[in-house]
Amino acid sequence: MSSREMSPSPALLERLEKAALVLRSPCGEGSMVWHCWGEGTPLVLLHGGYGSWTHWLRNIDALARRYRVIAADLPGLGDSASPPPPVTPDGLAEIIGRGIDTVLPGGERFHLVGFSFGSMLGGLVAAARGAQLRSMTFVGSASMGLRRVPMTPMRPPRRGMSAADVAALQRVNLGILMFADTSRIDDLAVRLQVENVARARIKSRVFAPQNLLGPVLPRIVAPIGGIWGERDVTAYPWVEDRRDLLRRAQPDAFFEIVPGAGHWVMYEAAEAFDRTLLGRLDAVDRAGA
Repeated sequence: MSSREMSPSPALLERLEKAALVLRSPCGEGSMVWHCWGEGTPLVLLHGGYGSWTHWLRNIDALARRYRVIAADLPGLGDSASPPPPVTPDGLAEIIGRGIDTVLPGGERFHLVGFSFGSMLGGLVAAARGAQLRSMTFVGSASMGLRRVPMTPMRPPRRGMSAADVAALQRVNLGILMFADTSRIDDLAVRLQVENVARARIKSRVFAPQNLLGPVLPRIVAPIGGIWGERDVTAYPWVEDRRDLLRRAQPDAFFEIVPGAGHWVMYEAAEAFDRTLLGRLDAVDRAGA
């Protein structure tokens, strides 16, 4: 985090919730929920496992100055309804695809960015979209079939824990998986983690070790790229393997490593992430024009 980058306050969450246009699309016996801000070219964001649209909380203001930001709550996560069984990556991607058709009913071209579990699902969506997709950006993606160091197990909440104990446990979990520098874990990050995990109804971690993206990447027509935290525990010390995989599909694939950041790179290093993503999207738009 730069010296100018201050920790966000809960007021940011409340302001963005109030300002959002909320849209819904079919999901199981209920709806998939989408939060929207801004105007212009659509930028669809898919969050990570055990998360919600709030994984992008620190990025929405910067992105919405230049794009129409459309942030999903994935099926079975956040405020979205549970998907029908069985829960499979293809089934989830199909629900997301139908949702995109609902929130962009005119077949408008859009950029797609996915984080972790949302990256894997985003890759499946991207492969099905053809020329409608302007670009696909993978952020700390799961399910690439690449080597990684075994991670310290996350700590599950236990029945009967106090709110303070749950918050302390989730602060530890953020340090295990999401942040490289534990001093950057602020109270808002803990609050988001507690709320998101409590609402999660699908176990996305079962898909992480599988090689689901490798066969899909060559089928994506749009320009692909990646943004990873240098110290992302799901990739370190082999972050470059992710770049190489993307470039086997597209030799000129964009790839940027954010120094010092961990898995939740867009929260831990929000300014650097926003600058990187906006520069990448601008280059794609200029090339397309």
